[in-house]
Amino acid sequence: MEKINAIITGVGGYVPDYILNNQELSRMVDTSDEWIMTRVGIKERHILTEEGLGTSYMARKAAKQLMQKTGVDPDSIDALIVTTTTPDYKFPSTASIVVGKLGLKNAFAFDFEAACCGFLYTLDVAASMIQSGRYKKIIVIGADKMSSLIDYTDRQTCVLFGDGAGAVLVEATTEENVGVQNSYLRTDGKGLPFLHLKAGGSVCPPSRFTVDHRLHYLYQEGRTVFRFAVTAMSDDVVEILKRNEMTADDVQWVIPHEANMRIIEAVAKRADFPLDKVVINIDRYGNTSAATIPLALWDHERNLKKGDNIIFTAFGAGFVHGASFYKWAYDGASVSVKK
Repeated sequence: MEKINAIITGVGGYVPDYILNNQELSRMVDTSDEWIMTRVGIKERHILTEEGLGTSYMARKAAKQLMQKTGVDPDSIDALIVTTTTPDYKFPSTASIVVGKLGLKNAFAFDFEAACCGFLYTLDVAASMIQSGRYKKIIVIGADKMSSLIDYTDRQTCVLFGDGAGAVLVEATTEENVGVQNSYLRTDGKGLPFLHLKAGGSVCPPSRFTVDHRLHYLYQEGRTVFRFAVTAMSDDVVEILKRNEMTADDVQWVIPHEANMRIIEAVAKRADFPLDKVVINIDRYGNTSAATIPLALWDHERNLKKGDNIIFTAFGAGFVHGASFYKWAYDGASVSVKK
């Protein structure tokens, strides 16, 4: 029996039209373009401002573009997975809403939550489903409306985050030496005190007290998160190289979670990768959590060639982190990209 591999056969993306740049932020909170660029390297971020629209809207937009680009038959999709920290509702799943809006009649759907590592983890799950032989086509979407969790009076966090969605089609192939090769994924469970959303869950349900005390906004202890993120992501990249008997010279691209420009630079330096091999778009989108890696693929697709060795790496609340080795399966320049 031939070995089944899982490959990405197309990429779609979506970011809202409204752009919140540093100049406008400086009129909302005590900050400046120089302060933001020096510390996090973000020039602007896209924000979903329309009332009544949430993560499912952006996810649907990204998936619809993906399906148009690939020409995939909607009835052939076996599953759709949305990885997000900002679901439309506690239930039903955001994925179920997306499936309904797209009219995918034969797909089952579920949400997957692993914070900023969501896409990295979910791609591995989808690949395993494909490799089992039970499924042939799965849409994986990383999407987050981070603006819904942000306190725009807190200059430490409000400068970091934006909204967006990226989607990939994962398919089965018997072609060797392409697709998901392997992953190194870890969760250390130490991150709760340093990065969390205190209210809204079963431990601290919503109440007048939680609203009055502004407990429904993201809390982050920046220095601690920075230190853990740099150490974990760089060590994970080194580990995945070691497990695949590769060096930095064997890798064409590193696609990291776009958390903070200083984190990206520190990870590249510690893992001994030149920045010209690192895909970076944080200056235009900010940190879109689970959407950062698929949005980077969307942006960079035209530069990817069949056979390119790619390392993905991410870090998020929990703490969750990891890296994976992927061999690109098609020439991106041959795809008509409509943004």
